[in-house]
Formats: sequence, structure tokens, C-alpha cells
Amino acid sequence: MKPEITLKEVNYENYDELIDLRVKVDQRNFVASNIYSLAEAYAVISSKGYALPFGIYLGDKPVGFLMIGYCPDLEYAKGICNEGEEIPYFLPGSYEVWRFMIDKRYQHRGYGSEALKLALEFIKTKPLGEAEYCCLSYEPENEVARKLYRSFGFEEKELPKGWDEVPAVLKL
Repeated sequence: MKPEITLKEVNYENYDELIDLRVKVDQRNFVASNIYSLAEAYAVISSKGYALPFGIYLGDKPVGFLMIGYCPDLEYAKGICNEGEEIPYFLPGSYEVWRFMIDKRYQHRGYGSEALKLALEFIKTKPLGEAEYCCLSYEPENEVARKLYRSFGFEEKELPKGWDEVPAVLKL
């Protein structure tokens, strides 16, 4: 039987193997390292914010990392946006695919598509609260990400003031 892709919450038993995952050298500007993402998740959670980090697994083998965020309202959005950044209409009351990577050894096998499908199924259960949208952003030159997100129905939006990544939104 072929192993399937699953999402597993990050915990004490698996965080080390997730930290070891890497993207290709030419992709390093597209996504933060997993160790940075886990530190950021810890900081957000300890500040009473919303971050859900997951390992992406093929059977028992870690092949990627995913982090989901939640922005319940405008006040929360003000706290997560940098000074001078515009708060776009879709951010308050949304889930966000905050980090998403597949290890360089496992790319181009469909694992990213399957993991994103599982993440969206999870988000649609609204585990942290109500939301109208799921949003994400990516570097403008990341054509692989653009193609993947479009295939799931994400629509690119105009670049908000102060943003350097392309935002894309999916109505839940």
C-alpha cells in the first residue's frame, strides 16, 4: 500500500526532523527557514496569538512544513501588520497559510498539492473561529507557488501598501 500525505502537529518528538528540512538554494528567498518559523510560532502563541505549525509527512517520513495562522478581527490585524502597512479587507476574519514548504528531495511529486488540499480541508473546519477567507502571500517571482495556489482557486489581489509579497485570497 502506497503511503499517503498527512499533516501532523509539531511536537517534542518531531520538531528536530522538521527543522532539518530544506528548500533548494534558489528557493531560500521564497520561505523562512523552519527553525525561524517554529520560533515565530512560539512567540505568537506565547503572546496569545494564533499559529498552528504542522509537519507534512509521507507515511512516517517528514517531507515538508506548513504553518497556519488566524486573524480574527481588525484589532488583531493591526497588531500583526508592520507600521505603514495597509490592512487589506481580507485579512481580518481570515485564516492564513503562513508558511509552506516541501523539502528539496521531495519536490515535484504532488506532495505539495496534497498537503495544501489537507490544509484547506482543516481550515474549512474553522478550528480557531469563524472566517470568511483564507489568504496567503508569495514572492512575485515564485511561479511554482503562483501556479499551485491558482489551481486551488486562490485569486491574486493588488499589492497592499507596504507589502512586498503577492497576496492571494480564497473565499471559504
